[in-house]
Amino acid sequence: MTIVNSLALRDDVYRFLEEHDHIKTYEHCIAVGDCAEKLAVNYNINGEKAKIAGYLHDISAIYPNNCRITIAKEMGIELNQEELVFPMIIHQKISKKMAEKIFDITDNEILSAIECHTTLRGRYTQLDLVVFVADKISWDQDGIPPYLDSLLSALECSLESAALYYIKYLLDQGVKVVHPWLKEAHESLSKAVSKGEDGRDICQNL
Repeated sequence: MTIVNSLALRDDVYRFLEEHDHIKTYEHCIAVGDCAEKLAVNYNINGEKAKIAGYLHDISAIYPNNCRITIAKEMGIELNQEELVFPMIIHQKISKKMAEKIFDITDNEILSAIECHTTLRGRYTQLDLVVFVADKISWDQDGIPPYLDSLLSALECSLESAALYYIKYLLDQGVKVVHPWLKEAHESLSKAVSKGEDGRDICQNL
């Protein structure tokens, strides 16, 4: 397994995204990676892996939405109907492929966290949760996320509670397309939180 140094990777990501005129994406990726590392340490998860996954999670931003279906097919990525209808979602899968092919990432946990950072998935890992939540805390839009205070309150309970809060928030907003991985994550998280399987006190009113 190739060992990647996060400090060197940070420089590589900067050069790559600068060449493609995506400095704002670089700033977002670094913010997510740093946030993911802090969350990981708090929950006794590998902070270096969390940081690396965060640094690479949005590198596919170099491809605009109208190119993503073609790019994904060229990379051999299997697409579902929801991704064909709403190509923005494909970027998580493309980022995973780019992390493998361009940045030599071979760690399956890191690759998984990159691949599902937008939708999560039903059979998530703790690293998946960390990167998913970090991406929502350090979002890529201007200003403060409207859901941030409530998400952070849920995070005081557990990573699972925070992820579940965000997914419920998203569904309440009436998203255009509900990805099957998001549906599965919602079901899994609902069961985990209601049964206290997250290992913390159960958060109410989620």
